[in-house]
Amino acid sequence: MADYIPSTTKWVADQVELYEKSNGQEGATLRGLPVIIVTNTGRVTGATRKTPLMKVADGNGYVLVASQGGSSKHPYWYYNIKVEPRVIIRDRSETYNMVVREIENETERARLWDLAVKAYPPYQDYQDKTDRLIPVFLAEPSS
Repeated sequence: MADYIPSTTKWVADQVELYEKSNGQEGATLRGLPVIIVTNTGRVTGATRKTPLMKVADGNGYVLVASQGGSSKHPYWYYNIKVEPRVIIRDRSETYNMVVREIENETERARLWDLAVKAYPPYQDYQDKTDRLIPVFLAEPSS
């Protein structure tokens, strides 16, 4: 994998560092709820990028919500994953090679959105305050 470039957002970089340094024993929650670390490839730099996201499990997969706190813009990782859908997900001390796909089927998206809101209720507030439809992805084990 290419060189890692930490996020320019200090709390993100600090959380990733703490999470990885402690093998998921520390830094594994945000606002008291569990998080995972998503490692992807930067679409512009080709560098390794890492983002803590709320943990939303769906069987042996993970739901990734591109909420950006309800911002009017998608997060950077959204664009990275659209270009290169192969990611590594770290869930505490375990890592998984996965492939991510954006969920566009309304029925599947509604089911996964409900799971996400149950895991992290502020997602609904984020959707309510933005005009964009917050993208929902499903990360599944790569074969």
